[in-house]
Amino acid sequence: MRAQPEQQAPPVQRLRVRYAKRGRLRFTSHRDFSRAFERALVRARIPMAYSSGFNPHPRISYAGASPTGAASEAEYLEIGLAEEVDPVALAARLDEALPVGLDVVEVVLAAPGSLADRLEASRWRLDLAGVGLDDARRAVDAFLAADAVEVQRMTKKGLRTFDSRAAVLALGVTAYDAGSRLEVVLRHTEPVVRPDDLLTGLHGVGGLDVPAAPLVTRLAQGPLDATDGTIGDPLSG
Repeated sequence: MRAQPEQQAPPVQRLRVRYAKRGRLRFTSHRDFSRAFERALVRARIPMAYSSGFNPHPRISYAGASPTGAASEAEYLEIGLAEEVDPVALAARLDEALPVGLDVVEVVLAAPGSLADRLEASRWRLDLAGVGLDDARRAVDAFLAADAVEVQRMTKKGLRTFDSRAAVLALGVTAYDAGSRLEVVLRHTEPVVRPDDLLTGLHGVGGLDVPAAPLVTRLAQGPLDATDGTIGDPLSG
């Protein structure tokens, strides 16, 4: 009979980490980041707690990761530790161990409840080179006037058709260099409506053509205030 695996002690401390993906590191996939992050934990000598079972793994919970190719100032994860560590000191050690462009912004003690449940909406910026401001405004107006804007995307469950309009809580357009800049607040839905889905919807209802790959940046994500549509800090409270 195969011996039962050793049972690991539960974490004595849980910390939540806000990190950024910047510059060329925006092309890092979630899998690539998780590997880089686990290597950084080892280099920084972070006293991780581990799961039980035949293949123990460090206690890391990822939440709301941005799609590959998108930059972000607001990515989040939670780690469980085998001993208590000062969050500020851990942030500095971990940031030093990660590649430049994968940057630790803040580390705090984990509050009660699920981190993932606090990530209800995101604010994004899309810089569209070569897109005229008038064209962008017409497409935005048509999109916002529509009751529903169906788009299709291949997911893990196959080709899905879903309403991209229902997730958009706010959408504005301004001039940007030789193009246009969109700022949008997206409610997190199932399936998640991503910035590329928004562009697909803008093309479908407003004929918006984007000649070059947009520069997409997540500026914030967190709890949604239903009264005014603002996004709060998921690490507070």
